[in-house]
Amino acid sequence: MAATDVRPKITLACEECKHRNYITRKNRRNDPDRLEIKKFCPNCGTHRAHKETR
Repeated sequence: MAATDVRPKITLACEECKHRNYITRKNRRNDPDRLEIKKFCPNCGTHRAHKETR
C-alpha cells in the first residue's frame, strides 16, 4: 500500500458556523495548499465559503 495517497479525502467546513458539511477528494500535486470553495451550507441556509479541515 502507498504511504501517502495522491488523492486523499478531505473534509470541508463552513467558515461561519464551522459545521463539516462536505467530504471530497483533491489532487495533492495540483492543490498543495488548503482548498477553499463556495458551497451551500444547510445549517446557515445560504452559500458560504468552505475550507479544508484536517
